[in-house]
Amino acid sequence: MDIKNNILETIGNTPLIKLNKIARQIPATVVAKVDYFNPGNSIKDRMAVKMIEVAEKEGKLKPGGTIIECTSGNTGMGLALAACVKGYKCIFTTTDKQSKEKVDILKAVGAEVIVCPTNVEPDDPRSYYSVARRLAKEIPNSFHCNQYDNLANRLAHYETTGPEIWKQTDGRITHLVCTAGTGGTVTGTAMFLKEKNPNIKVWAIDVYGSLLTKFFRTGEVDMNQVHPYISEGFGEDFVPENYDMSVIDHFEQVTDKDGAIMARRLAKDEGIFCGYSAGSCLQGLMQIAAVQPLKKDDLVVCIFHDHGSRYVAKIYNDQWMMERGFMDVKTCKDIINNRGAKQKMVTIEPTHTVAEAVELMRKYNIEHIPVINGSGPVGAISESGLFQKIFSNPDIKNATVATVMEPAFPIVDLNTPIEKLRTLINKDNGAVLSKDELGNYHIVTKYDVIQALGN
Repeated sequence: MDIKNNILETIGNTPLIKLNKIARQIPATVVAKVDYFNPGNSIKDRMAVKMIEVAEKEGKLKPGGTIIECTSGNTGMGLALAACVKGYKCIFTTTDKQSKEKVDILKAVGAEVIVCPTNVEPDDPRSYYSVARRLAKEIPNSFHCNQYDNLANRLAHYETTGPEIWKQTDGRITHLVCTAGTGGTVTGTAMFLKEKNPNIKVWAIDVYGSLLTKFFRTGEVDMNQVHPYISEGFGEDFVPENYDMSVIDHFEQVTDKDGAIMARRLAKDEGIFCGYSAGSCLQGLMQIAAVQPLKKDDLVVCIFHDHGSRYVAKIYNDQWMMERGFMDVKTCKDIINNRGAKQKMVTIEPTHTVAEAVELMRKYNIEHIPVINGSGPVGAISESGLFQKIFSNPDIKNATVATVMEPAFPIVDLNTPIEKLRTLINKDNGAVLSKDELGNYHIVTKYDVIQALGN
């Protein structure tokens, strides 16, 4: 029988999956080491358990103790799983830019989570680094993991991630691509692989707003490079001790927007529902490959750290993407402009008869007509509404529109996104109106929205 003694025994041996669509313009074979198959849905499970094991061995973590760590969420999850099995308590500090899902998941597995401000210096008393250090001093029998400077972090990847990749590729790997955060994954994996083959190229992917890239190129810690960024799980405003820059061949920076868009493409095109850093990792590879062409016989391994469920309210949320300018959003104005100037809006006045309204619908093959008088829209006529009324009273054809009209269609701004129109147009309200710069009204129906979404 193959029965695991506990959840920790399921960590590691995650699959390599070939990218078939997104990377098809690259001559090389590109595969992803998809580490969201770990029980905590991220690669951080590996180093979390290793840090605890080393701390136990060194006597720094004793029975009944409290694990303290500053985390963007994934390391905390790995530590919490280990704590559940081994009987420890957990207190985690995180930043307010992390997704709510990450915080809720940590609480679900029994951790206490303290949310700290993002845009403060690392040594600021309010930073999540400083709060974790302070708690470790104040709480008896506690251990601060400090994943940034704890070399058990990179040791975990030297002992597991690197050997797995070497074995899975039968030693044919030529390039390793990995986002750079604490430095544990990229350094530990690279150290093992370069011992096996010094010719393997290691490309680290960074984000704009992080100082790691400039430090790699110049050896200078330049705080002028640091500014707020939206990407999660990688990039730093200091240089963790886990780094050994000698095993890294190149640093590439990726924008918040490009990383988010690529993550969404991975989900739609490859069926790999991964996190922000995975999108950035692949985007970084694309940027490098554009100037350093890869060969047909090359085998590129990209490390995808975590699962997309951590980012449902962020990069996988259209509204969140649109608010940050990460999506090319179609608007009400786009629909109107695409129809051209020839198609004028058909309207009717309140004093006209129902029969005249029916004839307009037949003549122009439309279902909705705004009712407009000299002051603007005052009501609406719809095919479905008229059908019910005429069916129950055939003589109503001679009545005025004013006696049977429905409420006027809502008036929206020209720049209203199509996604918003979808919520305004429903079974009770078949269209919306919008006024252009010249004061002319235009109608947008559900069929207009469907057509726009299909283009």
